[in-house]
Amino acid sequence: MSYAERLNRLRAIPSVDAVALVPGANMRYFIGLDYHLSERPIIALVTSGALGFIVPQLEAIRLEARPDLAAQIFAWSDADGYAGAFRAALDALGLRGQTLGVDGLTMRVTEWLAFLAADSSLRVRTIERDLIGIRARKSPDEIQRIRRAVQLSEAALDQLLGWVQPGMTERAIAARLKDALAAQGCDDVAFEPLVQTGPNSALPHGTVTDRALNADEFLLLDFGGQVDGYLADITRTFCLGTPTPEMRRIYDTVLAANEAAQAAARPSAPMGAVDQAARAVIEAAGYGSYFTHRTGHGLGMEGHELIPQIAPGVADPLEPGMVFTIEPGIYVPGLGGVRIEDDVLVTETGLEVLTRYPRRLTV
Repeated sequence: MSYAERLNRLRAIPSVDAVALVPGANMRYFIGLDYHLSERPIIALVTSGALGFIVPQLEAIRLEARPDLAAQIFAWSDADGYAGAFRAALDALGLRGQTLGVDGLTMRVTEWLAFLAADSSLRVRTIERDLIGIRARKSPDEIQRIRRAVQLSEAALDQLLGWVQPGMTERAIAARLKDALAAQGCDDVAFEPLVQTGPNSALPHGTVTDRALNADEFLLLDFGGQVDGYLADITRTFCLGTPTPEMRRIYDTVLAANEAAQAAARPSAPMGAVDQAARAVIEAAGYGSYFTHRTGHGLGMEGHELIPQIAPGVADPLEPGMVFTIEPGIYVPGLGGVRIEDDVLVTETGLEVLTRYPRRLTV
């Protein structure tokens, strides 16, 4: 899909007169510009018939290199400040007193106050679900980028496991994992890797510490690489040594929950039904209170995308082209936790599991 087509879909969002985008995944997806968010406001304004940019002078050159956008540029200098550029953009684009659609998860209060200072009669409507709804069905090109990110990430994991051993700290393992992702050809990490050992693995979103890995305990690795702006998100749990019977029981339960969720995922299936399939397995094994998060989330240009949401009670149907994670887990304080996370794609006829790394307990 070309950027012109993406902009046309943006313009079709109802009940707004324009859409305001700030630097981030939405600006990259709809316009193809990878500005970074900073103290200097940068805003793209997409109206029914025009595209305008409020930018600092030093960033205007990047827009001038994109004549295909035919964008009106409202540049501002550090000496003058950005207030005048906001007023000029609203006047030129006929937006005074109109309704702006914004991503409420990414637009800062700073930008919105600047709009209100330029015109106190402006109205706002949050449209993050509309935006991610457009992005949720991935094109073949997008899927190929995610597929490549997964492949390189799994190769990095193989490389890491040939090196890691008891006595190494979580921090050292995380650094080595980042090096392995770079060595395999990833452009960047998808996020800072989570490396959790022993009882630390009982924290679903723990932080990397200086704790050393001991023999006969869990090692949980949650990580991913980035390729051409698209991400992988993979979790595998290992035991370097001999797991106890309870550790094996926990692991086997999470694996069965992962497989049940995969079996439930198909076009038109309610997202909540996929979550329930995993949750039912864990509850039947007596560990329901130790599964404390949703079963999965959307994946693409961002590690956590709003759609699809594989969570309890979500009735929205899965659609072909959606990419998401399946990541049930059990977290027992004092003992440790297990999470097995795969990246999956809804096809026209079923589900394709993009991650290929073995799910069995590797000892």
